[in-house]
Amino acid sequence: MRKLALISVSDKTGIVEFALSLNNAGYHILATGNTAKLLKENSVDCTLIEDYTSFPEIFSGRVKTLQPQIFGGILMRSDNENDLSEAEQNNIEKIDIVCVNLYPFPEVVNRDDIDVETKIENIDIGGPSLIRAAAKNYKNVSVLTNRNQYDEFIAELELGEISENTRQQLAYAAFAVTSHYDTLIANYFEDEFDFPKTDLRINYKLQNQLRYGENPHQRASIFGNFYNYFQVLHGKELSYNNIVDLSAAAELVSEMEQTACAVIKHTNPCGAAISDNVFDAYVMALSGDPVSAFGGIVAFNKTVDKKTAEKLNEIFLEIVLAPNFTDEALEILKKKKNRRLVKQISKIPDSELLLKSIPGGLAVQEKDSSSVEDLNLNIVTKNKIDVEKIADLKLAWITCKHTKSNAIVFAKDNKVIGVGAGQMSRVDSVRLAAQRAKQHGHELKGAVAASDAFFPFADGITELAKSGITAVIQPGGSVRDNQVIEESDKQNIAMAFTGIRNFRH
Repeated sequence: MRKLALISVSDKTGIVEFALSLNNAGYHILATGNTAKLLKENSVDCTLIEDYTSFPEIFSGRVKTLQPQIFGGILMRSDNENDLSEAEQNNIEKIDIVCVNLYPFPEVVNRDDIDVETKIENIDIGGPSLIRAAAKNYKNVSVLTNRNQYDEFIAELELGEISENTRQQLAYAAFAVTSHYDTLIANYFEDEFDFPKTDLRINYKLQNQLRYGENPHQRASIFGNFYNYFQVLHGKELSYNNIVDLSAAAELVSEMEQTACAVIKHTNPCGAAISDNVFDAYVMALSGDPVSAFGGIVAFNKTVDKKTAEKLNEIFLEIVLAPNFTDEALEILKKKKNRRLVKQISKIPDSELLLKSIPGGLAVQEKDSSSVEDLNLNIVTKNKIDVEKIADLKLAWITCKHTKSNAIVFAKDNKVIGVGAGQMSRVDSVRLAAQRAKQHGHELKGAVAASDAFFPFADGITELAKSGITAVIQPGGSVRDNQVIEESDKQNIAMAFTGIRNFRH
């Protein structure tokens, strides 16, 4: 009985060498059209599938391998007498190895220069069927779906035979391939034809293992394409906490239109500022809370220059993030061996979903894509907001949006000077923001404040007035809004409602 291997690959990298090794190991190869052509051109002994089955490829190659002789050869069980008898009656030979990779749907699905019809033509039908059949019958068949598997497979084959453990691993990898492929197709149809989302399909490939998770006793990994957005230019491997903080920092500064800098600690901003240059933006952001900034993450939305790099080197920072660094800045910043320098190479999309694990499943929501440009400020107090305060109010509002609830943020002269984050009481958040500002020597008189949600009572406004706050931006919507507005007028505080709440749990 001859040994058969079936090869049908879209990505032909390394396939000639692999097929020659199979020939040398005594395998005869069955191959589909273009694969067979390439193999024969390189002196690989093989038979075209249509010659083997005595049935031609039809419908422009849409039907090639969907034949009983092929699937019978893959699915028959070597230790089953009935299977062996039926195979002999129907002239079916056992196929021992299946090597298949799929039409490049993953590569074309997100390309704007390719039309819908072409994308659908890149949906493989026979390939996934071959892979699933071979993987199901892993006790009798080896299935290869990735060129990276070829060398190890041949090395084991040359030792005598492929172990069942190897065939199990190959089968697992094969089912992962078809699962990922089908997920991309289903998601594409859902989006392209605007079908309602009735299933949540999460199918990210492992990108890399992390040293540990939020704490050393927790394991952690990255799945998906995180490094499509960020490139580590220097320093130690990013940790789980680094990645979470880095993402928070990037999202904050990306909302700033002017040159901006933010300092992040445990996902919360402890400083943020806007200016006309990166150096001043950093100095101003750092002054917001220089104590908390120690060991934090500094993020910019513009290129870091030499002068700013020299200033950054004065304190210990875990990460410096920017869309670019000058060569001189990189040379200076790389003097700190372990500090990570990260370049943001792509904007984080607003369309991503936010997922949280809950017992029995996931809670899913859209990202908070509300923008400062969407704000239609409704001045609700008799006291009007001075034009020169608008920039500070917007800075406070953006920063507040990226601060854990309950959140209160103070800003003055284009920089954040106080943050009250994650408190159970909004009044406590006001007090904490004021305490932080005073601790670091900031003059609160004339500052403005932002609140991520409405003030449920007037006591928060009373507390703000004690600190010298002159204007407040908040969503509004409380049943006691009238009382809050009355207290604001009483305390000579101007107030604007946005109608947009920014809770961040």
